[in-house]
Amino acid sequence: MTTDARQKDPAKPLTPKGRATRRRIVAAAAQLMYERGVTEATLEDVRAAAGVSGSQIYHYFADKQALLLAVIEFQTEAVLELQEPHFSRLDTMAGLRGWRDALVEYQRRLQCRGGCPIGALGGEVAETNPEARLAVASGFLRWESAIREGLTAMHERGELAADADPDDLALATLAALQGGLLLTQIQREVRPLEVALDTMLDHIARVRVSP
Repeated sequence: MTTDARQKDPAKPLTPKGRATRRRIVAAAAQLMYERGVTEATLEDVRAAAGVSGSQIYHYFADKQALLLAVIEFQTEAVLELQEPHFSRLDTMAGLRGWRDALVEYQRRLQCRGGCPIGALGGEVAETNPEARLAVASGFLRWESAIREGLTAMHERGELAADADPDDLALATLAALQGGLLLTQIQREVRPLEVALDTMLDHIARVRVSP
């Protein structure tokens, strides 16, 4: 059977049952790739974990690459959805620090295991899979944009120094967050994440203009 024959017609919308089956496959693949890595998580493993047949997997995904791209999208949505309640409040120092506290507490609940799902995927595919690398980069850009929106609002209200660049601040904040998550995962303690985010937020506070 050819790839084209196995791949579902993208122009034809999925039924509710089809959407649920596809999501179950992606969720199972995401968990396996998170636990074992992209290479070690085989399509047979995904089939067994999702409780579907091989033909069902190929009904929704042409190959493992297509499934990997769906997993990257799935993990990006999951990470951003978890933080969504905080994103609308990142235009104040109190909101930024509340976001910081939520990120740290979430890592405590996870016992500092797993790191960042998007970052973990990115580390695996960056040098070997250009298409997947771009998909991960797109996810990070969405994350950075959510941070930037709050900082831009502060800047436009005159609450940040005129020469403070919201783009640079957002990028630096995300970079601090990613580095903190990696060290927190490796060291199994939240202090690296706390220090990374606190240092960045203290910098933002220093370029803040008092009312």
